[in-house]
Amino acid sequence: MGLVSGVCFSETGVEVTCIDNNQEKIDKLNRGEIPIYEPTLDILMKRNFSEGRLRFTIDLRAGIENADIIFLALPTPESEDGSADLSYVLKMAETLSGIIASYKVIVNKSTVPVGTAAKVQAIFDEKCKVKVDVISNPEFLREGFAVEDFLKPDRIVIGSSSEAAIELMTKLYKPFVRQGNPIFIMDEKSAELTKYAGNAFLAMKISFMNEIALLAERVGADVESVRAGIGSDNRIGPEFLSAGIGFGGSCFPKDLKSLLSIGAKWSIPMHLVDATLKINSHQRHVLVEKAQTHFKGLSGLRCAVWGLSFKPETDDIRDSPALEVIGLLLDAGVEVSAFDPVVKQVSSLKSHSFDRCQLVDDAYSALKDADMLFLLTDWREFMSPDFRRMFEAMRQPVVFDGRNIWNPQALKSRGFTYYGIGRAT
Repeated sequence: MGLVSGVCFSETGVEVTCIDNNQEKIDKLNRGEIPIYEPTLDILMKRNFSEGRLRFTIDLRAGIENADIIFLALPTPESEDGSADLSYVLKMAETLSGIIASYKVIVNKSTVPVGTAAKVQAIFDEKCKVKVDVISNPEFLREGFAVEDFLKPDRIVIGSSSEAAIELMTKLYKPFVRQGNPIFIMDEKSAELTKYAGNAFLAMKISFMNEIALLAERVGADVESVRAGIGSDNRIGPEFLSAGIGFGGSCFPKDLKSLLSIGAKWSIPMHLVDATLKINSHQRHVLVEKAQTHFKGLSGLRCAVWGLSFKPETDDIRDSPALEVIGLLLDAGVEVSAFDPVVKQVSSLKSHSFDRCQLVDDAYSALKDADMLFLLTDWREFMSPDFRRMFEAMRQPVVFDGRNIWNPQALKSRGFTYYGIGRAT
């Protein structure tokens, strides 16, 4: 989020300095190396870096000296109780309060609990020698589409009661809303809650559809037809209605747990949020349960896995449903061979204790002598594979489609046994 924001702001002619405390990361960025996979980000970064509008440094004091606006794009990891850990944000506020020498706008860009802006403002009011305005400006970026979302936002949310800060932020974002998309000005707490509410609602749509998918299977309906039927209603919309193995990533699961914690703090039980998380947790077991039933036990079988990232067009495996599914397979005694178009480092999986999971260089190598295929991430290159080649490579042509990307009847006509999520068979 920090890198995408910096690069996209520089694309409008703004001078941007990106600061990090990791010297290795800064060195890579100065060499033009992107530490994450995000479509088109490398092109924009290299262009703005070469034209001198974009700089990378580890020197915090020098980096902020001439800045009008300072964005805090800091981690807010999940604490043991599910609440957001604000230690990085508060520590940075303490540090900045001792070195800022002129008026600045401090922007909480990270997803933070309601009331965080006030906490950060209190630190500056107490310890900083000059006036500082702390505001909330939540991001609404989808991994895999982050650059597109930033350059062409549906809306901008600015939470502030300072006219000076609002004027600066409005000027900064004006190039991104020339087509008339709105800039919403509201108080800081409303802006902070807007971010959580948006993510919770989208996650709820996913879990709702996954619950409908289980019912569809039981009654003999096809969830894909149901999805098309309700998604065409403009009060509902088609987005986030795809049934599958559940949502993951660094935002939805963490943010929903944080929202539960916020509700508990204020004695407001978040029943829908709680149900959304429980449904999502169960959904990650559905495919493995189907495999257990089909094979009457999984020990000693070989499984090919296509897809490791939590969604396509990203290398992010944080809280990826695919990794939990693989863990369940390994625990059941299955030998797993996996392929992902972007996630290539075995070390990424070793950090999740998946030493027994073999990563291979192409999708068809993973299928060699496999008893089953688990499709876990809906990358475009998986949409229209060579089914004949798949059939010939597998020992048993049994497919578990965790993203409903294939036509069940088409695969059955080719000799496959097909299982999807909520699909009529």
